[in-house]
Amino acid sequence: PMYYKGVYHLFYQHNPYAATFGDIIIWAHSVSYDLINWIHLNNALEPSEPYDINSCWSGSATILPGEKPAILYTGIDQNKHQVQNLAIPKNLSDSFLREWQKHPQNPVMTPPSGVEENNFRDPSTAWHGKDGKWRVIIGAQNGDEGKTILYQSEDFVNWTVN
Repeated sequence: PMYYKGVYHLFYQHNPYAATFGDIIIWAHSVSYDLINWIHLNNALEPSEPYDINSCWSGSATILPGEKPAILYTGIDQNKHQVQNLAIPKNLSDSFLREWQKHPQNPVMTPPSGVEENNFRDPSTAWHGKDGKWRVIIGAQNGDEGKTILYQSEDFVNWTVN
């Protein structure tokens, strides 16, 4: 969920072909002024690039300084690996945020050493630390061991493991 320019946004994983989880997942998008009545919009994110061609899985939205929304999401790439991608609105004056563009530097995060390439997903909402750096956590796994990977960035594009 996200609140932007007087409008509540709900982004959610959706299988466009069935009412169950499927091979292709997209980000559907609905908006509301009152959290009761919702308007369904065109999909926010759909598989289209090598880094998300096999699905756009879960993620989060963050409002950056200057009232600039950003989405971090897990893409399933052409090798069926999970990578983290960035999308930003095409038009900041559109309070419905109807169109999103994928960042040209995607993927912005890839599985680090010691993490399974198919178990690296679900970026949290980012937070801005007192040191001026953005932080986000990614869920990961190596065998039977679950992990939380902490990343940091100064510009929300170039991320390093903290």
